[in-house]
Amino acid sequence: MADNSKTEDTASESLEAAKNASNKKEKLADQVMQNPQVLAALQERLDNTSVTPSSYIETFPKAVIRRIDALKKLQVKCAHIEAKFYEEVHDLERKYAALYQPLFDKRREFINGEAEPTDAEAEWHSENEDEEKLAGELKNAVVIDEKAEEANVKGIPDFWFTIFRNVDMLSELVQEYDEPILKHLQDIKVKFSEPGQPMSFSLEFHFGPNDYFSNSVLTKTYKMKSEPDKTDPFSFEGPEIVDCEGCTIDWKKGKNVTVKTIKKKQKHKGRGTVRTITKQVPNDSFFNFFSPIKVSGDGESLDEDSEFTLAADFEIGHFFRERIVPRAVLYFTGEAIEDDDNFEEDEEGEEEELEGEEEGEEEEDAETDPKVRISVCLVITQTVMMSSVVKGMIVCEKINQKNTLASDCNAFIISSTQIALQREVNVSIS
Repeated sequence: MADNSKTEDTASESLEAAKNASNKKEKLADQVMQNPQVLAALQERLDNTSVTPSSYIETFPKAVIRRIDALKKLQVKCAHIEAKFYEEVHDLERKYAALYQPLFDKRREFINGEAEPTDAEAEWHSENEDEEKLAGELKNAVVIDEKAEEANVKGIPDFWFTIFRNVDMLSELVQEYDEPILKHLQDIKVKFSEPGQPMSFSLEFHFGPNDYFSNSVLTKTYKMKSEPDKTDPFSFEGPEIVDCEGCTIDWKKGKNVTVKTIKKKQKHKGRGTVRTITKQVPNDSFFNFFSPIKVSGDGESLDEDSEFTLAADFEIGHFFRERIVPRAVLYFTGEAIEDDDNFEEDEEGEEEELEGEEEGEEEEDAETDPKVRISVCLVITQTVMMSSVVKGMIVCEKINQKNTLASDCNAFIISSTQIALQREVNVSIS
């Protein structure tokens, strides 16, 4: 009987001890969650915690990661093949530039009044019937003295200057004092680098005799690179402009529009006398286009403003090459500008539509995407194994805030977090 009594007392004491331990655990957990420093740490870690593709990949076995590395190496080889492809494209551009040139030469002759188109060359039927009707009405309504007109008008007046004025990207560069000079612009040509030479293209601006400079041609050369970057080969998307060179403009005396003369008063410290000096300072002008910022050859990075200016310069050079020179007449008439505007509007409309679809599907995708559920469960599992109350709470709070877990994972999260809390409390008590 005595033994039974002792056994009952021992069992009772064990139950009481377990109950007291449980109460201590609950109190300790409450204290932990009421501690402002702990909560602040939780919030800080919460802000910095996310389930990223890289963290998901890191959970794979080493054998799988090894295969992924092999795929990356194949991707680099693909980039090098793509670079060769673009080199051959450059060769094709050079070949077809020679085929286009006779047409561009004929264009130059018509623009500058060096030749007149034949009736066959001038025959053009507009796709817009309203335009043809209007043209016919104007022709019948207005009496034109063709002989007098031919005597006064040569070629197509201000052809290239009108293009500069029509295209926003170019008109922003042109100042009022640039306009009289640009009216002497007779032609713009694109020249590609010769076979075996580093990839590049040059823009040639041909001017007629004028009162501003003695050059007949102003050039701008853009150097290109078509090879993957050794430090970041996956960023390769084709040839890119890496540098550019302008030319020296031989300005006539007092005609340099890229500088302006200012007067400045100076006071002598000792005698107190004042004198006026003149000083030349840079001036905004389109012709600064031929004095570009030089890319540093010693690897030093440019400041932010210089990088922005150089990027804009590259974009303008590319636009001349790809759009202005091949389609000059359409930019003169404004038809190409309308096409560009319509294309931009279509892109904006598609983006807005896609954004609306993404907002509507975001919640559904989060509930159904198995990769999201797997990634979250992996993070929870790792958290439990680390037995950290802080990390467990961070993951749970992150999931709840983002609402990215399907309902079938909720029980797993709760139980896993409870295990993490329980283990942390046990460690603290011991």
